[in-house]
Amino acid sequence: MKLWKGRFQKEADPKTNDFNSSISIDSRMYKEDIEGSIAHATMLGAAGIIDKGESEKICAELEKIEKDIETGVLHIDPDAEDIHTFIEGELTARIGDAGKRLHTARSRNDQVALDVRLTLRKECAGLMEQLKELINVLCDQAEEYADTVMPGYTHLQRAQPITFGHHLMAYAEMFLRDIGRMQDALKRMDVCPLGSGALAGTTYPLDRDLTAKLLGFSGVSRNSLDGVADRDFCAEIAAAISLAMVHLSRFSEEIILWCSWEFKFIELDDAFSTGSSIMPQKKNPDITELIRGKSGRVFGDLMALLTMMKGLPLAYNKDMQEDKEAVFDAVDTLRLCLTPFIPMLKTMRVLKENMRAAAAKGFINATDCADYLVASKGLPFRDAYKITGELVALCIERGLTLETLPIDEYKKVCNAFDEGVYEAINLEKCVRDRKVKGAPCPENVRAAAKEVRTIVNGL
Repeated sequence: MKLWKGRFQKEADPKTNDFNSSISIDSRMYKEDIEGSIAHATMLGAAGIIDKGESEKICAELEKIEKDIETGVLHIDPDAEDIHTFIEGELTARIGDAGKRLHTARSRNDQVALDVRLTLRKECAGLMEQLKELINVLCDQAEEYADTVMPGYTHLQRAQPITFGHHLMAYAEMFLRDIGRMQDALKRMDVCPLGSGALAGTTYPLDRDLTAKLLGFSGVSRNSLDGVADRDFCAEIAAAISLAMVHLSRFSEEIILWCSWEFKFIELDDAFSTGSSIMPQKKNPDITELIRGKSGRVFGDLMALLTMMKGLPLAYNKDMQEDKEAVFDAVDTLRLCLTPFIPMLKTMRVLKENMRAAAAKGFINATDCADYLVASKGLPFRDAYKITGELVALCIERGLTLETLPIDEYKKVCNAFDEGVYEAINLEKCVRDRKVKGAPCPENVRAAAKEVRTIVNGL
């Protein structure tokens, strides 16, 4: 049965039905559709718009329908136009005319606007729990490796000494912002559109505040046109998910590099790696490579939503049926990526000696050498910078490092040097002395992990 059949004297072509149908996508919202319908029916009864006994009968049968779908007694008809039509049709088949009263003062336009909000509210809660778990893993490992020296990079060139714990906490900050963006989107989404009707509300004396309260919304939409035409929340959530995927992809790229023989900073557990069909020595970080690839898919979902909405006049247009496939795909992809990523990160083996060896070979303590001349010998920084640059060139020419360059060679370049330079350029000291807020000294790393964990666990 089509909810709009009354105007038409001819059946729609089957190809039209197939093209128009959204049941394959929106069937996942059956719980939310039933939840919204129960709230609507309860309000209709309380406001005296329909008989209270009929309202209670509708609600009781809707609960049975939900249970029957969950237990497999009732199968969602794949030939139905959408989940709203299917549930209302099943309700009417079970309780007769009372079921036909459910749609009083409601349009599919405000109904679907509600269902998508309810669904995304639940889905985002699940994603935020996963992100919180990921952040806690990062905090745990940051504390464990707060003293593990590694090279920090700019332009993918060794730059200055940091610790692995400090590096991990940078990603904890990113994922914490991702949670914040989702929370912000949910706040703006926290209005109930039910009661907007098709676009112009209704002449029935609805109690919209009651409906909103029953569904856990903080208020109702102020404008009926916007109530049915707004999909900002879909785009916002897709944008938040896109940034989370950017962060996951960046992290994945670093893990891919760290796993390579050229770096060999970490080794992934066998349970989270794959091999080659022809090269028996291979151990591939396929999870991270897939995440890196799937990020583009999520960006496409966001672009689909923005492009879909950019030229639409008010109010509802059928183009908006495409909203669910795009935003649900973004949700599902982020969930899919986080599911193996978190235990993969938790079980990876950190090769601390390799990190320390890489840090020793990259002249990443050159700035500390220059700072030694400034702080201990009173040289202007630009002079100290030039002197240190000459020392680095000399070390490269002779196959030495700043740590192994003899003091006599230091003095030939600048007589101000003494044996104290070796302590100043010690990598562990270089890290320990970086105590300014946000810098990588071990105390800062541990304090940041504690603070971030407290924030996350309080969300």
